Amino acid sequence: MEKKNNFAYIDGANLHKGIKGLGWAMDYKRFRIWLREKYFIKRAYIFIGLVSKNKDLYNFLQEAGFTLVFKETTCDGEGKIKGNCDADLVLKATIDCYERQFDKAVIVSSDGDYAGLVKFFRQKGVFLSLISPNDKCSILLRKLNIPLTYLSTQRNKLIYRQKEKAPDTDGTVTGSFS
Repeated sequence: MEKKNNFAYIDGANLHKGIKGLGWAMDYKRFRIWLREKYFIKRAYIFIGLVSKNKDLYNFLQEAGFTLVFKETTCDGEGKIKGNCDADLVLKATIDCYERQFDKAVIVSSDGDYAGLVKFFRQKGVFLSLISPNDKCSILLRKLNIPLTYLSTQRNKLIYRQKEKAPDTDGTVTGSFS
């Protein structure tokens, strides 16, 4: 079988909030395996806000096989953490394309801000698929008539199932993808 060198570019906050909005938690280890098996993803980048209290989350994601790309965060006037990674994701994906780092690319987001990147990838012949974390994928992406997978259709494969645990432990990792 021919070896594929496909990359995934994941908007971490969009993925986290999209799945959470559907009312279930994703098993990120299974998600990474699913990306490898379904799309032959060799490298899966998660673009994520850097918040020191989320160190365990970052370690967990790296152990699951993701490559993290951190964005410095700030706080708004109400103390809410902000760390928009859109521009960083687009820049990294574009550089990787020009440097021929991958064969095909997958984007994981439902954010219409990525429509330009999808169009660019299609023009270059490197676009593989868009994976939308929720069913509210932007019309800017849907109208492109591209391969599109909604993660809600993969719920049974990707849902986090709690294992039998010792008292007072839950084995989950907490943190935000802001």
